[in-house]
Amino acid sequence: MTASTPSASHKEVALGHAYDGIREYDNPLPGWWKWLFIGTLVISPAYLMYFHVGADGRSIEEQYLAALDANTKKKYAQIGDLTPDAKTLVEYMGKEEWLEVGKSIYKVNCVSCHGSDGGGVIGPNLCDENYKHIKQITDIVKVINEGVAGGAMPAWATRIGNKNDIIMVSAYVASLRGSKPAKPKGPDGSPIAPWSAD
Repeated sequence: MTASTPSASHKEVALGHAYDGIREYDNPLPGWWKWLFIGTLVISPAYLMYFHVGADGRSIEEQYLAALDANTKKKYAQIGDLTPDAKTLVEYMGKEEWLEVGKSIYKVNCVSCHGSDGGGVIGPNLCDENYKHIKQITDIVKVINEGVAGGAMPAWATRIGNKNDIIMVSAYVASLRGSKPAKPKGPDGSPIAPWSAD
C-alpha cells in the first residue's frame, strides 16, 4: 500500500516492507469502522436474547413460518374446508398453484424420509408404480393421518394439524407418481391401478 500524505492527527509508520518500490505502512483503521465494530459488540447480547432466547415467534424462521401459515389460511378461505375424497385429490393434483402449497408442506415434513424429489431415502419411493400400503388415492390421506408399519411412518394428523394441509400434501404426493427422481430407491410393494377420481 502506498502512503498518502500524513494527516496532522497521526504519524505514519513504515513497516520496513518494500516490493517493487511499494512501501507498506501501518495505517490505523478509520474511526467510523472502529465505532461500528464496538457498537455491534455492545448490541449483540440484546439481539441474541431477543431473537434467539426470548419468547416464541421472534426468530426469523418462526416469523417466516407464521407469515406462511397466515398466507395459506387466506388461500384456504377461497376454497373452504375440503373433503379428503378421490375426486378432490385428483382435482387438486391438476392445480399448479395448490400443488405448490402441497410441495411446501412436503418439504417441511417429508423430505428427510422420502427425499426432496420423492425418490425415497428411508421411506419408500413415491414416484414409481409400486405401493405397499396404498391401493387407491384416498389411502394416501389415511397413511399420512394414521401412519403405518408400527411407527416407521408416523401419524401426521396432529403434527400437520390442518385438514386442508393434509389434502394438499396428499395431492402433491399423488402427483409425484410417474416422475423421474435423481436417485430412486428400488420398488417397494406391488403395482397398483392408476389414480381414479371414482
